Order: sequence, then structure tokens, then C-alpha cells
Amino acid sequence: MNSSIIRYILGSVLKIEAVLLLLPCIVSVCYRETAGLSYLLVSAACLVLGLAMTFKKPKDTVYYLKEGCVTTALSWIFLSFFGALPFWISGEIPSLTDALFETVSGFTTTGASILEDVEVLSHTALFWRSFTHWIGGMGVLVFLLAIISLNGGSQVNLLRAESPGPSVGKLVPKMKHTARILYLIYLGLTAIEVILLLAGRMPLFDALTTSFGTAGTGGFGIKEDSIGGYSPYLQWIVTIFMIAFGVNFNAYYFILFHNVKKALHMEEVRCYLGIIAAAIAVLMADTIKIYGSFFTALRHSAFQVGSIITTTGFSTADFDLWSQTSKTVLVLLMFIGACAGSTGGGIKVSRFVILIKTIGKELNSYIHPRSIKKITFDDRPLEHEVMRSTNVYFVTFVILFSFSVLLVSIEGWDMTTSFTAVAATINNIGPGLELVGPSRNFAFFSPVSKYVLIFDMLAGRLELFPLLILFHPAIWKDMYAHKSAMRRLKARRQKKNGETENKTLRRK
Repeated sequence: MNSSIIRYILGSVLKIEAVLLLLPCIVSVCYRETAGLSYLLVSAACLVLGLAMTFKKPKDTVYYLKEGCVTTALSWIFLSFFGALPFWISGEIPSLTDALFETVSGFTTTGASILEDVEVLSHTALFWRSFTHWIGGMGVLVFLLAIISLNGGSQVNLLRAESPGPSVGKLVPKMKHTARILYLIYLGLTAIEVILLLAGRMPLFDALTTSFGTAGTGGFGIKEDSIGGYSPYLQWIVTIFMIAFGVNFNAYYFILFHNVKKALHMEEVRCYLGIIAAAIAVLMADTIKIYGSFFTALRHSAFQVGSIITTTGFSTADFDLWSQTSKTVLVLLMFIGACAGSTGGGIKVSRFVILIKTIGKELNSYIHPRSIKKITFDDRPLEHEVMRSTNVYFVTFVILFSFSVLLVSIEGWDMTTSFTAVAATINNIGPGLELVGPSRNFAFFSPVSKYVLIFDMLAGRLELFPLLILFHPAIWKDMYAHKSAMRRLKARRQKKNGETENKTLRRK
């Protein structure tokens, strides 16, 4: 385990966070608020600590998947902890546990909140709260890869550990250029949404924070009614962009480089759009009797389907008041999630497609025992490693989900609340049903349950294994062994240099 490169990357992440924390300081100056001092203080602390950790550049900058997983998990923990400090220091969220819950929910693009009334927060806090969505949507390590160079051609291990989906690869030969392309697409889509929201007469501050939440598929609103108070035009814009940010970003790369046919041929994207269309049809047929208007029912149904399947978490209506059929559809969409390689959460459409094809293959083997049938995805045969990792992911997800529900249920809340609270956090959605519905919050949970849900949010955003690997004893043994080996190597070099100097002196 190369601990020196882990330290160096963690230091770089803290330096990036130090710069990002200056943005809410600017907002504080614009609105003449004193809350910006807390952000400036934490920014300075991040900068000092980051400089100390990166002062000595590691000689060995090659790292493997285990280093990538450990670095990713620790980066998100560091990012969340220091990002929570301004909320706590400023007193806008007096409890450190609550501040950490809110910040982890922001960075993991979950959108679950402990705040009773978000409108009492300062503009500075509201901006940082929404901006954490934008940072976490694409991932801070993807940004890091876009600006720094690491040797060995193993940079894909960082991207693989942070980016969602069963498999991650390069768009172009160099990983650095791949990261830059992803961020340019991300930035471009965000800018287009801001412009369209401004065209609908949404205030600039509202347009920025709403776009941050949409782009990161996060869902933190700056109003108590989320997006419900805005015009139908603005709601449709947010709906379209929520769905757009749930698409695999590879599709946008193909479209940009004049390969529209290949983008439309992506199997996961077609399934994703098909699921959305089917869910909207079911919800619209079920809610038209509530709203009495075809277009109103279509707008609310499309918005909630787009919000839940992309795990954004915005709302235009209290869907907890809808029928059991509509709520069941939305709960199912919570688990399906968006496409791999998007900013959305959930299990991912591609994994469900692979699972269904695996079941079909198994059934076919019962009927035709001697037949040999390969599973294909986008007209290419799937490697056994991808299928194995998908199956292991499902099993791990079920175990972690079940254990989390058990821990949260100890408090005695009703089954729907406990079940959907875990579902909403591990799938990075935000609102659940009953006591954690879209018009309520997570403040009533005990600190123990909040830390369980914090763990679920981080695990869901990092695809389980990068966070779980921190609890494997072999990782820390490897890190200790690497440090010991480096100390022994350094001692041998010093001894050899000393012997060489002695020989030189004797010759003289």
C-alpha cells in the first residue's frame, strides 16, 4: 500500500476544498452577511493542512485499485468533515452531527435534510449547501485528475473508485483528458440550465442553486416547497435537466463528436428512457383524478419520476399523499436509479439489465443444458468479471440495506419510515415516505441513526466497496508493511551511503 501517494492526494483534495470555500465567502460579501468569516477560517485551515500534506511529493506515484479505493473513501470523509465545519462554527446548524449529516447529504448528492426551515439560513449557507451538490455530482477526484499528473498509467483506478457503474473506462487515451471532457460536459449542461432558468425569470441566486442541485442530482432546495412555488415552465426545465443529468455522459461525448447513432444505440440509455416513459404513464393515469387536468398531472408525474429515478429529490408536490400504486412505483424507481457514468445514484439501470440477462441465461441453461450463450451489452460480450462484480454488488447491497434498516428500526419508528429512510440515503435520493416524506425531514432521528444514514449515503455514492474496504484489516496491514519496507529501504540506503563515504575517506 503506497501510503505516501494517498497522503499527497488527500492534501491536494484539501487544497481544492480551500479554494471552493472561498466562493461562499464571495456570496457573503455580496449579501453583506457575517457568515462568510466561518468559511474563510475553514478555508485557511484546509489550505495549511493541505500544504503540509503535499509539501513532500512522493517518489513513487504509481498506485493500484486498492490505493484508489482507500484514497477515494478518505477523500470524501475529509471533504465532508471540513465542509461541515462552517455550518457548525457559524451556528446556523448548532449540532456537529447535524452539520455533518447535512454536508454528507450535500456532497453525496442525497438531498436528505435535518433542517426544519431552510429559508432561515443565510444566502452564504444556502449557496454552500447547494454547491456541495455540484462538487459531489461529478466527483472531486475527477476534477483532481483533470488538473494534476500522476505516473504509471493507473489513474483510471481513481476514476473507477469514484465514478458510478459496473465498469469505467477512458473516453480518450489519456485519463487526464477524459476527466477534462467529463467536466466540460458537466459545466456546459449546468450553464445551459442556468440560462434557461434565467429566461423563465428565475432570480440569479435561485437559478444557480437550483442548477447546482439539478446537475449533481442532489435536491437541496432554497424554498420550503422545493420547486413547487415556481412556474410550470421552470418546473419543466428542471424536469428535462434532471433526466438529462441521469444519462451516461459517454452518450454526450458521442453526440459532441458527431457519433449520434452510437449514442442512440446505447442499450442502457434506451432502457433508462423507456422506464421513465412507462413510469410517467402509470403515475399520470393514477394522479389525473387528483389534479383534474391532463397537463397538470403530466407535469407533476414527469417531475417526480425524473426526480426519483435520477435520485435528485426535488419535488413539486407531496407525493406521500398519492395512491399506494404511485408510491410503490416511486419506491421501485429509488432502487433502479440512473445510468452508470451519470451524476445519478441508485443501483443503476445497467446493473438491472445485466441481472435480467443473467437470469434469462440461467433459465435457458435449464431448458437447454448443453447450450452456450454469451450475455451481450451494447452488442459486445460481457466479461465474466463484470457479471461477477454485478452479482456481488447486489448481494452486498441487500446485506448492507437490511442491516441498516434493522439498526434504524431499533428506535421504534414505523416500517415505512425506517425502510424508505435507508432507501432514500443509500440510493442518494433524499425524500422517503411517511415521517421522511418530501414535506418533512430527518431531524427526529437519534445521533446513532444519523451516523448509520451518513454511512449509507457515503456507501451509496461510492458504490459500497471503496468505503467498505476501509474496514478490511488487510488494508491497514499493507499500509503498515509498506511504511516498514520504506523505512528499511531508507536505512539501507543511508548505510550504503555511509560505507561509500568511509571508503572514500580511507582512500584519501
